[in-house]
Amino acid sequence: LWGPNARSIVESVSADDLSFRYMQARQITIGEVPCWALRVTYVGESGWELYPAAEFGVRLWDTLVQAGAPFGLVPGGYRAIDSLRLEKGYRAWGSDITSETDPYSSGLGFAVRLDHEFIGRDELPDPTTGGEQRLCCLVLTDALSVALGNEPVSLPTGEIIGRVTSGGQGYSLGVSIAYAWLPRALAEAGTAVSVEVFGVAVAAEVRADPLFDPVGTRVRA
Repeated sequence: LWGPNARSIVESVSADDLSFRYMQARQITIGEVPCWALRVTYVGESGWELYPAAEFGVRLWDTLVQAGAPFGLVPGGYRAIDSLRLEKGYRAWGSDITSETDPYSSGLGFAVRLDHEFIGRDELPDPTTGGEQRLCCLVLTDALSVALGNEPVSLPTGEIIGRVTSGGQGYSLGVSIAYAWLPRALAEAGTAVSVEVFGVAVAAEVRADPLFDPVGTRVRA
């Protein structure tokens, strides 16, 4: 349950303390349904992932739908979630990042703490340099041209320098967004490239991400 009214909706059907912080979890009861509430998001808005026992799933759904009606709550499908996570710069596992990519090159170095031992620590590249490529956010100049994955990314000279790992429309921002691995030397905001969408080269530009709420105000609200 995510969105600007998520807290108000849950508060209307739960007497539990919801003040626990972002990236924390608590057991709470919503209506008559006990569940784990994880204070995380994949859309860039405040809220929770809610995990009840399977037999209470429908009851939890019905409780939230009824409680959310006065707030304009609507179900959101995967494509809506994917659009929002692109705007927020959240990586997609299996396409943007895999077990073969490192956190520094993929823009996730902020989540690494080197002050203790952990599995894989010795295999990490130098955090100041990373690998030879970087996962980059691209904004296409034509908002109606949508890259979905594996489209070639080229320089103005026509040289192919990468391929799209994921993409879609950012409806909140009104732009077409794509992610692609590019050579480190070209992974700078402002670099001009093109993305081949259904055989047409569409101009694009490397942008600093996230494009939406870069300081994370909403997710911590």
